Amino acid sequence: MTHYVIEADGGSRGNPGPAGYGAVVTDAADGQVLTESAEAIGVTTNNVAEYRGLIAGLEAVLRLGGEGAQVAVRMDSKLVIEQMAGRWKIKNEGLRPLAMEAAALARRLRVTEWTWIPRERNKHADRLANEAMDAAAKGLTWKAGGTTDLHAQEGVRTLATRRTDLLDAGDISEISAPAASVAAAQQRVKPAGTGTGWAPPTRVATSLLLLRHGETELSLERRFSGLGDPELTPNGLAQASAAADRLSREPYRPDVIVTSPLKRARQTAAAVAGRTGVDVEVVEDLREADFGAWEGHTFTEVQRKWPAELAAWLADPATAPPGGESFATAARRVQAAGERLVERYEGKTVLAVSHVTPIKMLLRLALMAPLESIYRMHLDLACLSLIEYYADGPAVVKSFNDTSHLR
Repeated sequence: MTHYVIEADGGSRGNPGPAGYGAVVTDAADGQVLTESAEAIGVTTNNVAEYRGLIAGLEAVLRLGGEGAQVAVRMDSKLVIEQMAGRWKIKNEGLRPLAMEAAALARRLRVTEWTWIPRERNKHADRLANEAMDAAAKGLTWKAGGTTDLHAQEGVRTLATRRTDLLDAGDISEISAPAASVAAAQQRVKPAGTGTGWAPPTRVATSLLLLRHGETELSLERRFSGLGDPELTPNGLAQASAAADRLSREPYRPDVIVTSPLKRARQTAAAVAGRTGVDVEVVEDLREADFGAWEGHTFTEVQRKWPAELAAWLADPATAPPGGESFATAARRVQAAGERLVERYEGKTVLAVSHVTPIKMLLRLALMAPLESIYRMHLDLACLSLIEYYADGPAVVKSFNDTSHLR
């Protein structure tokens, strides 16, 4: 298991004054930079900027390693380190909300050390913070690599910090494709539905319940899991059972159950079918994206073995992994599958058991969102989402990533 190191910093030119933060996450074993981030945050104090840098670093480790990842935190802010270690009290009430946010993130990880380091040993994070402030002073936005771009999204990050739990491996989303690629993808995949979503419906909805399958060994280890066919773990079977119990009661009780052909989805669907008495239909186009040569590898392994191919894949949803399927291609087949289900089962409640990529595709189509929006969603194992389709107007997303049945 990868162990991580966070180095974070923040600064303010005036204290208070124009401020920014920087954070870098490295592999503790070899010092390789896995992700870096920076952002200008307006006019505030040094301490606020330092806390914001820490929060960015903790969020990045959660994206990379998931819950329970082991991390050491090193900063040149004595105040932040001592407060987070519990050795100093928080006297400034303005810092308390940031400290609470950082502490909540830290509890989701395994922080092995809170270490103060001299400024000269924190040069990387300090440089990032200053790059962000320099960019803001010119009316530009910081971009990974120390360059700036007027059209870049705020806080664009390096490849590792961009996260896509579009893979069953886990949550690595927030990839930002270039504007031209996104526009092209939007033309290739037309969003479903029209209207504002505010007016009351005039006809009975077709309800599409979207259930992600339960845990597998690959998802547990946060590996790319596309067309490989692992079975559910005992915990995954328990998650499927909990979802089945919920779906067997009102207001759910599906009229139709469809599933991806992959074993992990079919096992999850079978649990619901056993509880509801509804037959299961396999829909081939609800399968996960094909990750080709990356199947079974972690994100870090892919980054080290296929750096150029990974960079291209992260930059453009029309680019496929070696021997695999692009997100743009997956979007087209999933859209077609969704349209067939809504047309065939009009007015009914349909449960579709599937994977991260197809579920996100259907949700973003219902929201009339661009293809890149899939990088801004997170879906937990065995989560439930709901889209309602009306013949006289828009599709409406009524729930998203609901895991209350697992608590």
